[in-house]
Amino acid sequence: MRSVSQAAPEPTLAEAPSFADLAFRDAEGEIRPAFLAAVRAAIEAADHDRLVALAGDLYEADLGQLIEALDPEERPRLVAILGADFDFAALTEVEDTVREEILEEIPNEKIAEGVRDLDSDDAVYILEDLEPEDKEEVLARLPAEERVTIERGLDYPEDSAGRLMQTDFIAAPPFWTVGQMIDHLRETTDLPDEFYELYVIDPGGRIIGHVPLNRLLRTRRPERLETIMHEADHVARTTDDKTDVADLFKRYNLVSIPVTDEGNRLVGVLTFDDIVDVIDDEADAEIRALGGVKSDEELSDTVMETARARFSWLFVNLLTAILASAVIDLFQGALEKMVALAVLMPIVASQGGNAGTQTMTVAVRALATRAISAANAPRVVLREVMVGFINGIAFAVLMGAVAALWFKNADLGYVIGIAIVVNLVAAGLAGVMIPLLLERAGVDPAVASGPFVTTVTDIVGFFAFLGVATLWFGLG
Repeated sequence: MRSVSQAAPEPTLAEAPSFADLAFRDAEGEIRPAFLAAVRAAIEAADHDRLVALAGDLYEADLGQLIEALDPEERPRLVAILGADFDFAALTEVEDTVREEILEEIPNEKIAEGVRDLDSDDAVYILEDLEPEDKEEVLARLPAEERVTIERGLDYPEDSAGRLMQTDFIAAPPFWTVGQMIDHLRETTDLPDEFYELYVIDPGGRIIGHVPLNRLLRTRRPERLETIMHEADHVARTTDDKTDVADLFKRYNLVSIPVTDEGNRLVGVLTFDDIVDVIDDEADAEIRALGGVKSDEELSDTVMETARARFSWLFVNLLTAILASAVIDLFQGALEKMVALAVLMPIVASQGGNAGTQTMTVAVRALATRAISAANAPRVVLREVMVGFINGIAFAVLMGAVAALWFKNADLGYVIGIAIVVNLVAAGLAGVMIPLLLERAGVDPAVASGPFVTTVTDIVGFFAFLGVATLWFGLG
């Protein structure tokens, strides 16, 4: 999240624009500097009413963006001044480091008050990173029923459907009529804030089927739920990995999905807004991993934390670069006799590296979305090798002509052309095979593929170019 810079000094509260003249975002979707300045002035003056007028009605995602735009010392003050008017759901929209820093400054009794009215999944998300003693104190201050629900959610594995699910849902027996169900929905006050379907369960709480709201409202009142329900074809278990559940949502275009325990008893529900976050987090983690960056690195991390986290993969890259340099050293004599080789050599390695990265990115993404299987893997490998060969021929002709004209040596054009074809074929093969082999070995291909693919293309590129040149020109 980008912080918002200010071109002018912050106004005092008296100088701040009136709320009627302020808008939260500008045309580019960023927080307006004038709005941010007014919020800061209200925080400085500890003006509760002014701060409520500015930020009290912001949507939780917007409030989260506002919090991240503030300085670290201003964030807990914003929460404290807003008091009961602060929406704790906004803390689910900020970076983990920011949330943890804010919670450290808020008394546990205030945290308990703040999470009391949240959906169970949001409450679990906020409390899961608290220190054990703080977590116990907050839970002890909650009503018994809410405490049990949140404790159960915290007991599930971190990346499971049980940790992510909401425990508020609507269920009814199969013999209820549509009229009974509609009356129940109208008369019950503690229904979930948002729901898209209701579930049909047996006396033991086991799920039988589900009824979308549109089907309920289009059916005559005397009809029984069991006659209009859909079979429960897509059900998640509390222990299912959240990425597997996200795959179900994508594959079958689901809006919500019931979550059951080991006994097939309905215990919660996952909705598409929960899964959007999962998909976004997974995509973000893959992009970071391809660049050798930890999946949990955040812009709010300190310089030392970031440097320490990035050091390991930079060290691996250093070792692979030394290996590639060792290959060059084998042909030191050839380089001394023909300086043009040193000029052209990086081009061969660079083309192979770029081609390998393209193939690797496609392969890693396909593995993440399960588009590659044992059935189609050979076809995918052959496809990438042929793409490398075709592009290799094209760039061989292009670069061969450039090299021949540049150094007035046609033989040099043939040499670099052969090397480019060899390296692009190797790049296509390595770019798809290395992620497949790492996946088979149980290693995350998004994290580990990059250094290996780069090493292969560098070594093959240098060896092919210098080796062919040595044989062609008799430089050995």
